[in-house]
Amino acid sequence: PENTLSSPCLLPASFRFLSRNHLVTSSIPLHYHPVLSPYLPRALTPYTFTFPFSVFILKICTLANFSVPLPNISAENMTKEFQMLAKTFKGLEQVLAKELIELGANNVQIERRAVSFTGDMRMLYTANFCLRTASRVLVPIATFKAKKTDDIYEQVKLLDWAQYMTAKNTFQIDATVYSDLFRHSQFITYRVKDAIVDWWMEHGGVRPNVQLTNPDLYLNVHIAGDTVTLSLDSSGESLHKRGYRVANTQAPINEALAAGMLLLAGWQGQSDFYDPMCGSGTLLIEAALIARNIAPGIYRKGFAFEKWANFDADLFEDIYSDDSRERDFQHKIYGSDAGFYAVQVANKNIQSANLQRDIEVKQIRIEELKLADQSTEGALVMMNPPYGERLSQDKNVLRLYQDIGTALKHQFSGATAWMISSNEEALKCVGLRPAKRIHLVNGDLDCLFNQYVLFKGDRKSWKKSL
Repeated sequence: PENTLSSPCLLPASFRFLSRNHLVTSSIPLHYHPVLSPYLPRALTPYTFTFPFSVFILKICTLANFSVPLPNISAENMTKEFQMLAKTFKGLEQVLAKELIELGANNVQIERRAVSFTGDMRMLYTANFCLRTASRVLVPIATFKAKKTDDIYEQVKLLDWAQYMTAKNTFQIDATVYSDLFRHSQFITYRVKDAIVDWWMEHGGVRPNVQLTNPDLYLNVHIAGDTVTLSLDSSGESLHKRGYRVANTQAPINEALAAGMLLLAGWQGQSDFYDPMCGSGTLLIEAALIARNIAPGIYRKGFAFEKWANFDADLFEDIYSDDSRERDFQHKIYGSDAGFYAVQVANKNIQSANLQRDIEVKQIRIEELKLADQSTEGALVMMNPPYGERLSQDKNVLRLYQDIGTALKHQFSGATAWMISSNEEALKCVGLRPAKRIHLVNGDLDCLFNQYVLFKGDRKSWKKSL
């Protein structure tokens, strides 16, 4: 029974809901269970329970946090509409703004690599759970001017920290700095930490601790020029870490960036989809999630807001359990890669996401790809090929991009293709004129995200046929 746990209220709402309604006696992976599989959320199906439990206890030490719960975090303000900020990648701000508007956010405004908006607690939970292109959702609690780090210390120390934590809570601080006045983000985090610790020493004599892994409270400091914004981080671990990735290839593309690329391309599941250089399968999985309109947060173990004392477990359970937005997908998603290991990794991640029914992956080099028995009319092709940052790779990479161009022209007629790369010289070797060029950032690399409209014959004849 649920009351056998010493602190059951701290289990994520979805697992508490299941504990009240299901009895697990399986010793096989749940996605193979003949009775339970159709009724279980995707987030649970990859896991195996090896002996009976009347409560879903899954890695209990990480799912149930037994630290002292946080007091109300500005409860008077948080129960009404309040300001929030969703962070994203350069070039995806418009996409993120559209996502927020579709979710029902108010006062949506585009900022630098971020979108500000207002909403209530339901919107906070929904944004974390449903946004595909956000990295985190912040709740600002203070904005002030500062010329030196001592100014930051003094302003942070003026806050009433009893509104946000207790002395027994752990916390973590992340800083982002765009300023000539402040050069070292690490030193900023030290000064903010000092201010919080000193405040507590003066208001009870007990020192709270910094904890870099799984803290009770995540804080974010953003400095632009002389303007400092201190926020509560409601997400915790970056939202691009969906939870379905169980294996990696070298330099996999960020999940939020992959989703943003798909949305920029207009992908909604309206056709077949191809990624002939699929690597670990990120584009394939994100394409399937969008096609079926499955919330990306379904796989996550938790969010930082679940540790806030004003966390409404019933409200979040309602959001988590609502599948009314999901839809059917009538087409197919195809992936391929030259590497045996990459195909194995992709299949593991696809199985972890429980999307095998929609995605098919095979091992084949792009120059050997033959699709004579498949119509690619109206299909979407997208890939993230190697960029060839090292000089020793230059000749091989240029040849690879030539092969990509040949495959696009001869195997994907009637489709629309998109490719991201930081190597402009290699992109020229594709031999196709981009219909669109969008500037994006992948990691610390400035990239071009090029669109190619693929047709039979020459461009002049194609234009006449339109």
